[in-house]
Amino acid sequence: MSRGLAVGIDVGGTKIAAGVVDQHGHVLASRRTATPSDSSDELVEAVVGLVESLRTDHAVEAVGLSVAAFVDRDRARAVTAPNLAWRDVPLRDLVSSRTGLPAVVENDGNAAAWGERTFGAGRGVDDLLLVAVGTGVGGGIVLGGELRRGGHGMAAEIGHVTLVPDGRPCGCGRRGCLEQYASGSALVAAAPPDTDGPMLAELAQSGDAGAVRLFEELGTHLGVGLASLVAVLDPEVIVLGGGVAEVGDLLLTPARTALLAELPGGPERPAPRLVPALLGNTAGLVGAAHLALMERA
Repeated sequence: MSRGLAVGIDVGGTKIAAGVVDQHGHVLASRRTATPSDSSDELVEAVVGLVESLRTDHAVEAVGLSVAAFVDRDRARAVTAPNLAWRDVPLRDLVSSRTGLPAVVENDGNAAAWGERTFGAGRGVDDLLLVAVGTGVGGGIVLGGELRRGGHGMAAEIGHVTLVPDGRPCGCGRRGCLEQYASGSALVAAAPPDTDGPMLAELAQSGDAGAVRLFEELGTHLGVGLASLVAVLDPEVIVLGGGVAEVGDLLLTPARTALLAELPGGPERPAPRLVPALLGNTAGLVGAAHLALMERA
């Protein structure tokens, strides 16, 4: 891998975070801006502006983009993004032509999984599943030490595994998806009116029985969903990240309990370790930057 620097960009529904990342996963400088919602052109302009700002003081070699979107298998195009103004956008070529730097585009769950596997909670683990519990539920899969993107580049959309047949309607057009029961949105939907996620987390951490129960229910749903994924993937480690997971054991404990109870094969079957993520909200941009540097090697 190159010994240079890359700019990692994490494009989310509300903000774009960017950082200069070295080959050890250290973020040397960072910037952020609000995510434009009106057009793909404005989004590209915002990304290019962040790259140009960061490269002023750093000799960067490449750009890695972590995007909340379905990305094609060539890691070049953002095919569709529910919360972004992108529809079949040739993002890699647009950014590369504007900056003069090679670029790669990666789904945000994949990028975060690679970041945690390389520098975080899954460091050195060859078989890993990342689960990001935020507004929705995202994920990334590393098997045999390689990021697995699937035949069309769109694997690991674990939030859209069916948990409850004919259950709650989902924004993907289906019903009963995991993220309708085990996400920040599901948590807030089950809470009293005018209560948001940070408020619920604060209440639960202070011992409020109602808030604790909501996190227990969410964790139980999550653990049941994870058991199905473990039956297919058999990871050594499951890394739990995302904003909702920052409550720690309030979510981890019921998730572990349900996972072990639902795991096929009973208590004799080896179970994966379920551990909290370490890189926090930098996992996506760090992972994307590292993948971009690997492309340069």
